[in-house]
Amino acid sequence: MNMRINRGWAGMTVLALALGLQGCGGDEDTTAAVKNIPVNTPAAIAQVSADNYDLNENGLISESTLKRWKDDWVNQRPAGITGKLVILQASPGITAGTEYIKDNGTNVFTYLSPSSDWVQTRSNGVIETPSMVPDGASMDALLKKFNIDPKNDMIVAAMGEGNTGNAMAQGRIWYALRYWGVDRKNLAILNGGNQWLVQDDPADPDGELLAADFTTTARSAPGTGHASVRDLLVDNTQLQATVGDLLRVLPSSDTNVKNDGVFIWDARSISQYSAGETSTANTITPVASYMATFQNSGSRQGHPWGALQLDFSNMLDSTKGFAYKTKAELQVYMDGNVSGAGFIDGSYQNVGAGNAYQPGDVVYTYCETTFRAMITGVVSGVILGKPTRFYDGAMVEWNSLTPGSVITDATGKAILPENSPWRTDVKSFYRAASSPSLVAQRYITNAYAKSSNAIIDADKAYKYGEVIPTAGMSAAPANPCGG
Repeated sequence: MNMRINRGWAGMTVLALALGLQGCGGDEDTTAAVKNIPVNTPAAIAQVSADNYDLNENGLISESTLKRWKDDWVNQRPAGITGKLVILQASPGITAGTEYIKDNGTNVFTYLSPSSDWVQTRSNGVIETPSMVPDGASMDALLKKFNIDPKNDMIVAAMGEGNTGNAMAQGRIWYALRYWGVDRKNLAILNGGNQWLVQDDPADPDGELLAADFTTTARSAPGTGHASVRDLLVDNTQLQATVGDLLRVLPSSDTNVKNDGVFIWDARSISQYSAGETSTANTITPVASYMATFQNSGSRQGHPWGALQLDFSNMLDSTKGFAYKTKAELQVYMDGNVSGAGFIDGSYQNVGAGNAYQPGDVVYTYCETTFRAMITGVVSGVILGKPTRFYDGAMVEWNSLTPGSVITDATGKAILPENSPWRTDVKSFYRAASSPSLVAQRYITNAYAKSSNAIIDADKAYKYGEVIPTAGMSAAPANPCGG
């Protein structure tokens, strides 16, 4: 079934948890725990890289910067950093002898931290979704595990083995810490995998890493930390976009609208974006079996209206340890000014120069589980400085908000009631699964929830010290401004 539907969207009420951050009716709030926590916009959270990554002291850094730091941390650490250098490696390096970046055990420490540390299955009040940003207690446990002081330490996310999966893992580390309020000056992503960093320049004239800068064993995490994300008096939850947020910004049809202030970036393959209608841009080449494009036993495949597709892998250079391409090359993609792989729209044609990102747009990026989108989000929000939000629920969530008229699951049960306000099929191009036996049942928390903000609300409450209903409850959080 191939459905390009244009049914009207019935509209929904999404309740925001005000928490009195800016007071009620213009009056200043007097709750001390709340009034001191500013809420950052996506534009405020974004940062711009130097054209030469060697010049960055946060965001995306080069191996020469890391070597300078770790060789003489006390004298070389960036301005405003008074604590340790903590390197979190997503995996061991693949080349013998370069498994881990060598630390000194005094003020430089390297720990193994796979992507599984930085995700959690959570409910947004509507549906339970895997691979979400961890909750406050889980984040505090990670700070304790690695003895991180997020206000004073420099935290570097490293790949270890250079591959796309570990580039995604770096992004998950950065995203979770930034979401919970770690300042940009305290966070860095090391560009490239160990196997490339050690071979980049064997003569080492510019301070690159050499074999002596690596070791074969990882340091054990001490578990002695005392810091909490509650210590970070800033609210960066706008980094995450909910399903409600995405529904609100989509256009009324599957078209590339350039003046709506949003840029929706699908980081998946063309085959997934098109639900198998094509495997290439410009020249339509259907996938032999369109169900081959489906992941996670989803009820359907396709994309939200208005999304543009560009595969995340185009952002990385596989010949250089899967390092990010140059800032200039990445900007060309965002401008739509490419002759090869570039952004395509729902017609599966390149949008062309000037028809991709528009100045001032907020980027909403996603993939299947927002792992691939970690890379596209780093490009837009950490390198190019565009306001960026991650739809963390991603297509595993989006495609699951499907009524029985589209497809049932293997048990014959509708994924979502027909009259739920959370039906995403009405704002999607999609093709349904060919058989209910191929569809997994999803855990709907509340098909009639007033809001999809339960994760955001719970995380705000953890930081602010508030108490709100749990994610599974149908009652809405209290609005301190009334109404």
